[in-house]
Amino acid sequence: MGKCKIGIIGFGTVGKGIYRILNSQNDSHPILNEIEIIGIAVKHINKKRDIKFENNLLINDPYELIEDPNVDVIVEVMGGTDVSKDIILKSLKARKSVVTANKAVIARYGSEIYATAAKYGVYVLTEAAVCGGIPIIEPLKRSLKSNQINKMVGIINGTTNFILTKMTNEKADYNATLKLAQKLGFAEFDPSADVEGHDAADKISILTELAFGGEIIRDSISTQGIEKINIKDIEYANKLGFEIKLLAFSERNHVDINDSLSLNIWVAPSLIPKSHPLAMVGGVNNAILIDASPLGEIMLYGPGAGSGPTASSVVSDILALHASLSKKIPSIDPLLSSNYWRDCHIADFNQISKKNYLRIICLDTPGVIGKIGDLFGKNDVSIESIVQLDASENKAEIVVITHEVTNGKFEKSKQEINALSEVELIASQLSCI
Repeated sequence: MGKCKIGIIGFGTVGKGIYRILNSQNDSHPILNEIEIIGIAVKHINKKRDIKFENNLLINDPYELIEDPNVDVIVEVMGGTDVSKDIILKSLKARKSVVTANKAVIARYGSEIYATAAKYGVYVLTEAAVCGGIPIIEPLKRSLKSNQINKMVGIINGTTNFILTKMTNEKADYNATLKLAQKLGFAEFDPSADVEGHDAADKISILTELAFGGEIIRDSISTQGIEKINIKDIEYANKLGFEIKLLAFSERNHVDINDSLSLNIWVAPSLIPKSHPLAMVGGVNNAILIDASPLGEIMLYGPGAGSGPTASSVVSDILALHASLSKKIPSIDPLLSSNYWRDCHIADFNQISKKNYLRIICLDTPGVIGKIGDLFGKNDVSIESIVQLDASENKAEIVVITHEVTNGKFEKSKQEINALSEVELIASQLSCI
């Protein structure tokens, strides 16, 4: 088996991690020695770095690597969307397979990228795009192919899990915890992709396409972040036997008359029973619970981000490509490639069913709980529990947890409750599992 010659585009946290793995003196498998770095494209060649390079590896033109006939595989770890998309597509058209950690590009342009890879007989592998070092992409492509995937629910953003864990364990303020996450490198300078739920939505979009076989319109995923989570919500959840986590959820709904598979997909901060396996996932860790038939439930758990875990997944993809490309088989491996094999669509928001948590601030007057309960009942919303948890200065805080109900019925009830003269405001709304 000859060398697998790669070109790396981008040399930030992940790029450095890849370089260190491939140049490590650890007792690693000898197959790692069969990967050779031909060049590394960076923005600033003369920038001071804590790594010494040999053989003038650094270049400033990524397209030079794409055009180099000695390069077998392009490793895109530069981030962003537009330029990265162009680099990936041009690499595939040059008949070079691509390994990328770029979830934003794959979630938005996966259809075009996968089609281009198939047209030119090469691969695009994305293990590092979702959940860092946790192997989830390849299991969905290969190990779980004999199963029908019914549901996936996971904690797939380490930044928000770190924030919520610290708020829960230490009663820490949200803004102060976010600043700490930025200081520690767990959150970006602009944290909106993480805290607003967009990063998790990108990831669940990718996983859904692999699990259910159809293209997902990324922007159609209902997405709610953690910015409005109050310490009171965490305290009340704890009193009621729950933890709060930002969950990404994808579930088989039904097959329409035109044979299109309807899916319930959403991202939202959610109450999880303390006995649930995901409730124990703390810090920056990620976990995904998969329900499949006939297998049953499995959970994949581990570090969801960082140089080492993400770089490890990139290198595993490179090795998979090396093994496949060295066979010189004229056709591509259908279990290694990504493709769509059915039509899928996200169910209408109003028809998606789930349990809900509502915290209501209202006047502490007789009968107010009854009025709230009556409005829910009128709209066919079944209540699991309704309790008054705090009262002061003639005001009360009422927490309602519903049974599973469609978003349409719940939203109608919420609007009518908000219109009651006794209700000051609806302070927060969360999902439940």
